[in-house]
Amino acid sequence: MGWGGGPPAGSPFGGQNSTQSARAAGLPFAGIPPELAERVKQIEGREPEHPEPEVDFRPGEYDREPFGLWRFLSPHRGGLLMAFFLVVVATGASQAGPRLLAWAIDHGILENNFQVLLYAFFGYLAAIVASMIASYARIRYTGRLGHRLMYRLRVKVFSHLQRLSLDFYTGERAGRLITRMTSDIEALANLFQDGLVNLMVQGLTLVVITVVLLLMNVKLTLIMLLAVVPAMVVATVWFTRASDRGYAAVRDRIADVLTDLSESLSGIRLITAFNRRTHNVIHHRNVVGAHFDANVHMAKVGAVYGPATDIIGLVGQLTMLLLGGRMVASGELRLGELTAFILYLTAFFAPIQALVQLYNTYQSGQAAVKKLRDLLGTRPSVEQKPGAVELPPIEGHIELKGVSFGYDNDKRVLEQVDLTIEPGETIALVGPTGAGKSTVAKLIVRFYDPQEGSISIDGHDLRDVTLKSLRSQLGVVPQEPFLFHGSIRDNVTFARPDAGDEEVNAACEAVGLDEVVARMPRGLDSPCFERGASLSAGERQLIALARAFLARPRVLVLDEATSNVDMRSEAQVEKALDNLLGGRTAIVIAHRLATARRASRIAVIDEGKVMELGTHQELVERGGRYAEMYATWTAGVEGGAHHNGDKPADPALVANPAAQ
Repeated sequence: MGWGGGPPAGSPFGGQNSTQSARAAGLPFAGIPPELAERVKQIEGREPEHPEPEVDFRPGEYDREPFGLWRFLSPHRGGLLMAFFLVVVATGASQAGPRLLAWAIDHGILENNFQVLLYAFFGYLAAIVASMIASYARIRYTGRLGHRLMYRLRVKVFSHLQRLSLDFYTGERAGRLITRMTSDIEALANLFQDGLVNLMVQGLTLVVITVVLLLMNVKLTLIMLLAVVPAMVVATVWFTRASDRGYAAVRDRIADVLTDLSESLSGIRLITAFNRRTHNVIHHRNVVGAHFDANVHMAKVGAVYGPATDIIGLVGQLTMLLLGGRMVASGELRLGELTAFILYLTAFFAPIQALVQLYNTYQSGQAAVKKLRDLLGTRPSVEQKPGAVELPPIEGHIELKGVSFGYDNDKRVLEQVDLTIEPGETIALVGPTGAGKSTVAKLIVRFYDPQEGSISIDGHDLRDVTLKSLRSQLGVVPQEPFLFHGSIRDNVTFARPDAGDEEVNAACEAVGLDEVVARMPRGLDSPCFERGASLSAGERQLIALARAFLARPRVLVLDEATSNVDMRSEAQVEKALDNLLGGRTAIVIAHRLATARRASRIAVIDEGKVMELGTHQELVERGGRYAEMYATWTAGVEGGAHHNGDKPADPALVANPAAQ
């Protein structure tokens, strides 16, 4: 079934009005009260326009160059230059105060000149106002730019996750991917909004103060630089090395916390069933404890560095006060200049401490850049090649030629498989567990590409056509259907959000879902909750079948679609399947031979090959593996009739005990 289309009707992006929202929530809506109508119009008049988002998702087109911070920021060079200009204005204005104070003391107070004091006062006030306005503009501007960049990055990462193939997700833990989308992007946002901007602010402040100090008194400045800076450098080098190791541990531990949380939430039913809740709490406490220890270590490092640099700064100020006082007494320095020098010296150490503290933000951002670079640099194993053509409407002639495939390089699941499926034919794949039945189906829908051989539909090699045009004509009904959080209607119309009520009701009726919907208090608008937790396994399967009916694919893959429904529903579903499959090609992965018998032909898959191929009657008469499986199944059915209707064992497993 297709994955394209716009948002489902009634979604937040589907233009639903308040009346529809109230109805969807099962609440009555009597309209807006007259006394509020005028107020509503005023609010609507002030509302900005929110056009529908334009999304151009192309599976085969993504950024193949390594992700880096500068590459990410370079399209916004103009915005960064504007931010730098505002930083220059704010920094220059904020550092004018001590110089004006020195002028006021030396030429105003000491010379008893009130006019100079007045000029200094208004000059200081103007500098404060200018600094405040520039800081306000800078914070607002960089904040908007930063959120815009984070928006682009989140869409970029999510789009890339949509492009990646299934093998990536089988080898990657969901919690780590959530970390990439949450804490790593947040760390990058902090690096830009706080780290880079503050780096410009503090760095420029440090340069300005150093230049001003040299202009005021070279002798005192050189003494200060030689006496204080080496000690500050030693403390800073120690801090950066310690924080490198500590922060790497913090980033790894937060990923472990989110991973363990994600797995625990996904497996809560199994955890409850096997009474593992206490064990899981203990395990999660240990995981969180490791994260706690890593943060405590970083807190200890900061507790050493902060007071140490404060002491160095105070020693420097006392030294300058002593030496500067002697120079004032000897007439080498004026009192106002010494006062300004001390104030600038106080401001000199603050940027150094701030820059070192920003090193944490920088380390966090750099770690996030590296992790995002690794993620965005992962190429899909199933790629849409450049120049792929649109697959025209297909009849359903499928051909596998010399197909070999393995999920890893050491072991092949399929070996030189040749299989032809005619248009409109229903072929059942049977065999022991792990024989490769599901793998054949996954290759046909191009979830994976074979290492050797080719697969074609109507003569078109699957690797030569666009993924959208291919999968829009294919439908998959898995054994364990996945339902999204939303209503039953949302899940049924997943592949066709624009389907009308008549079509949705017809699909539900065809698979017997209408009886389930009738029992629901809100019908099709009843919630499914995440993964369909509020529904039974059979009800979830019926929704998946209704979804396939509504999509009307040209080729349908059924992974034992009736295995989770009761006998009454199974008969109804199989009758509906006959109507759906009429004139369509179907690949049925059959774990029960009752399903396989209904197929046009049966392929016995074992040892990575097609061992037998033919109709049910032909294979039974041949006396091979299928005949043995069928005999086992028949005996199980007859035995089950004498044992309270117990289901017979899986004939595939009975025929091949090693598969167990």
